[in-house]
This record gives sequence, C-alpha cells and structure tokens, in this order.
Amino acid sequence: MSEHEVDVVVIGLGPGGEHAAGELAEAGLTVAGVEDGLVGGECPYWGCVPSKMMIRAANLLTEGRRIPGMAGASAVQADWAPVARRIRDEATDGWDDKVAADRFTGKGGLLFRAHGKIIASGRVAAGGDVLRARRGIVIDTGTVPAIPEIPGLAGTPYWTNREAIEADQVPESLIVLGGGATALELAQVYSRFGSRVTVLEATGRLLPPEEPEAGELIADVFRGEGIDVRTGAKAERVSHEPGPGPAAGFTLTLGGGAEVSGNALLVAKGRRADLAAVGAGSVGIDESQHAVPVDGHMRAAPGVWAIGDVVGRGKFTHMSMYHADIVVADILGREHIPAEYHAVPRVTFTDPEVGSVGMTEAEATEQGLDVRVGLTQVPTSARGWIHKAGNDGFIKLVEDHGRGVLVGATSAGPWGGEVLSMLVLAVHAAVPVRRLREMIYAFPTFHRAVSDALSELPAG
Repeated sequence: MSEHEVDVVVIGLGPGGEHAAGELAEAGLTVAGVEDGLVGGECPYWGCVPSKMMIRAANLLTEGRRIPGMAGASAVQADWAPVARRIRDEATDGWDDKVAADRFTGKGGLLFRAHGKIIASGRVAAGGDVLRARRGIVIDTGTVPAIPEIPGLAGTPYWTNREAIEADQVPESLIVLGGGATALELAQVYSRFGSRVTVLEATGRLLPPEEPEAGELIADVFRGEGIDVRTGAKAERVSHEPGPGPAAGFTLTLGGGAEVSGNALLVAKGRRADLAAVGAGSVGIDESQHAVPVDGHMRAAPGVWAIGDVVGRGKFTHMSMYHADIVVADILGREHIPAEYHAVPRVTFTDPEVGSVGMTEAEATEQGLDVRVGLTQVPTSARGWIHKAGNDGFIKLVEDHGRGVLVGATSAGPWGGEVLSMLVLAVHAAVPVRRLREMIYAFPTFHRAVSDALSELPAG
C-alpha cells in the first residue's frame, strides 16, 4: 500500500465535504478528498437539483391546467421526455462528475476515488492507499436510504429516490412508501405526469416532523388532485410479479389485510448513516449510534470533525455547507461562532410549499415554554384572494410569550419557502414580536399574511 502525508483528509465529497476540502486547499493546506461515488454527493445528481427540476415541470403543468376560469382556456399535455432529458443534460451531465472533480483538483486538492475508512488516529485507508493527516480528518459520508425490513421487499426492483430521478418513463401506477418530504415531492410529480399514485404513511399524518396543519393541508391537496393518501397504513408484506403483462408490478399487504397494487414502488422512509463503514470506532466513536456526536465546533474526536447528514442535525445541503464553514474556520484557527440550531430552516417543495423553522407548537410546549400561537389562512389574505387557483396555505407562528419572541414558524402556500426567509431571520435573531408587529409589510404580498398571523397571537 502507498502512503501519503497530507494536512487534512476529507472522507466524502458531498456538498459540505467538497466545500470544506476546496476552502482548505485554497488556504494553502494539502488536502486529500476521498470519494467512492460522485464528487458533489447526492444533492446535484439525485437530490435537490434534479428533483426540483422535476417539480418545476410538474408545477408548470398544473399552472396551465388552472387557466380555465382565470385567464381563458387551456389544453395541457404532459410529456416526461424533456424532463428526463433536462436532468441528464443540464443537472447531472449524465451522472458524470468531471466538472466537480476538476473544480476540486483545480484548487490543489488530491482526489482519491475509493472508499475511505479511518483505521487509526490520523490515518485513513483509501483503496490501496493510506493517507496520514497531520492536521485532521473531516467526515462527510452522508446517508443512504433507510430500507425497512418488510417481508418480500428485499430483492425486488423497488425504487429509492435515485431510481425515481433516473426514470425515463412514468409508470402507469406508483406506490409511495413514506410520507416525508422526499416521498411527497416525488409522489406529486409523478401524479401530475399521469401516474396513478398511492401514498402510504405508517404514522397518523403526512409530514410527521412538521405542524399537524401542514400534513392535513398536503393530504387535502393531494386527494383533490386524485392521489390516494392513506395514513396509519403499515405495509406488512410485499410481493412482486415481474414481466410486461397486466399483472406485473407490486402488491403491498397492509395491516388488516387490505392490499395496494402498483406498477412501481418508491421506498422513501428516510435515510440512515453507517458509522462502521467509515471506521468511526477507530477514533473512539460508538458505531452503533445513528449519528456522529459533535460539539459546537463540529469536533467528533481529537483531530476529527464531522459535518452534514452524518451529524444528525438535519439532512439538508444548507446544513452541510453551514457545518463546513465552521470546520474550515476551526481547522485554520479563525474565530467563529459555534453551531446553533434554534433556527434551522427546512422546505418541502410540494405545491403548496411547506417551509418551516425552529420548533413546532408541540415541541415548544414540551420545552415548557409559555406558548402562544398565531394562525392565519393564506386564501383569506389579499394576495391569496387575488391568486385564487392554487392558493392553499397558512402561516403559523409559535411564540415564547415569556421572552416575547418567535421560536418557530411555518409558511405553507405558494412560494412558502421564499416567504419563510423573513421568519427564519426573526427566529434566528430573536426579533421581538413587538417589533415584528411594528414592521411595514408590502401590500399585496404573500408575506403580508405574516402580519395577519401576528395579529392572531393572543396578548397578555
């Protein structure tokens, strides 16, 4: 085996890992990036970028269908071919990471295309090479889809998000196992392109981590669009019939004996980290944990940092990039603020979008806060009334009345993720609710509904 001495080894070049490795290389350090997949990670090839291209196309179809009664007549015919072509040509370059790899090596980084595993303090095995890190190791190995142990599922050609993104045809019918963000985004896309979609969520509502109003809203919208939504539906067995015939496809047996059939099955039940695969135990980290424990500087062990999904603080590209900046500053000895998680933004890019930040009402109550809630419906706002078709949504504010600040908020509706921005700032900076009430809100905008929600916050 060949040995190489470098300053820093970054295991996993997802968005945060690539960013950290590139920044450290530009700062003059010798940086080895170890990646056994595509440089750039899940986001640009199977996650946020191509999925949002699909969502954009699906939303355009629906906007066209909303024209009658608003602006004349319309005749919209869905065509998956340009969507699949755009994903291949514009987003992923045919799932080729040459541009990203060249970007990293162009900054002076050393790219090792291999599985990276820590074998001792400061030592990483990368295929036939051993990398010795003088300054430290950064773990950014991300997560993989969590596949439930349902009898009959293993060995069948089910989809994860990757196969759903890569598909060049729309199945006649699709079963979606899961009710989280990824499951719902892809379910709505395929439904709008003509697939008969059934969504199965084992818990009592969609979007379990969000406010219950969000799950209820999306369930109502989906049912209105013809999507079969079943909550409290646990799959107990899977069977698959191969072949091109009419009986081909999947059948899921649910609790109580009910059955659901579809030509394709998308399993979107969350994601998991594999700490053993990266050799976390070699530096004293318990590999049985679901995430790598870190301090506010992202330090996991002496000379070891961890960032992104593997930390378990939110599986978002923006979280990985946030962590990366902290690690870069820490390694370079620059002053920085330790990680803060009281105002983490997240968006489910369904139509309507569901954007949220901070704590839900239930979480704030569990924390023992003096909770006050303000809730308003987007259709009752001036912009919502003007928008008319596709104006479903609400603004919900969660106030810690004792401090007089917002600790959480949800913005669901058209461009809900964009309206969320001002609420993220309010929660992050602990802007007093009094000052938010005194602010001037442009009329007529969707964000003006925040003012309506503020007026619904009980006083006293």
